Amino acid sequence: MNNLCDEIKKIVKNCGIILLNCNRDDININSKEGNNNIVTNYDLLIQNKLKKELLELLPDAGFIGEEDDIDNDINNEYIFVVDPIDGTTNFARDIKLSSISVALLKNGKPIIGVCYNPYVDELYEAKKDSGAYLNGKQIHVSTKKLKDGIVSCGCAPYYNELREESLKLQNKYATIASDYRRLGSAVIEICNVASGKVELYFEMKLMPWDYAAASLILEEAGGVITTMDGDEIQYLNSSSVMASNGIENYLEEVK
Repeated sequence: MNNLCDEIKKIVKNCGIILLNCNRDDININSKEGNNNIVTNYDLLIQNKLKKELLELLPDAGFIGEEDDIDNDINNEYIFVVDPIDGTTNFARDIKLSSISVALLKNGKPIIGVCYNPYVDELYEAKKDSGAYLNGKQIHVSTKKLKDGIVSCGCAPYYNELREESLKLQNKYATIASDYRRLGSAVIEICNVASGKVELYFEMKLMPWDYAAASLILEEAGGVITTMDGDEIQYLNSSSVMASNGIENYLEEVK
């Protein structure tokens, strides 16, 4: 599995070069299903490259990407779950907070996770039961309680029916925590929890490619990830997400 992870990292880093060298005069932006949900030609370009090169590593694996139908390949023993650009709106607006995310699932659970923000050259990686690493250095979640820590969250931007509830919960957590962040990339925000930069991240609804790789990185760094109800998250269906350092019961904090 070490060699496989190393090959995945090479592929992901090469995709990062595409982002760094993109022609910003040639970014075609189109709308997808959902409120203000967009896709660019670079999302498609990178996903096609990932699909081709990852499946050369494991030809019998399934492949699920943000720009594919999630119903494909869900019964394969091994499945790649990929987000070619997590933080597409950031990318489209030249806000350098985007990440390429690749998870390899075995029997529905992640066993390898690689997340890369090329703008700051931060590559997170984890293999099941082998720890989590940032640029080769092992990482751990923080030991701060929320009153001394930072809360990060999304605001359900694609789902109007969830936005009000999300903003109310954001306000509750923000009044407990020492500070608050909203970065526009679930991958980066979960990895920030894993590396001890942030204590808590939540979002009311995400798709598996938003968190499959980062969730393994978080767990291998000693953190906890569940649904907003405290249940096990799903890797082949959408899910709410609460990612934390596990120091407190954060659901109880806001009741």
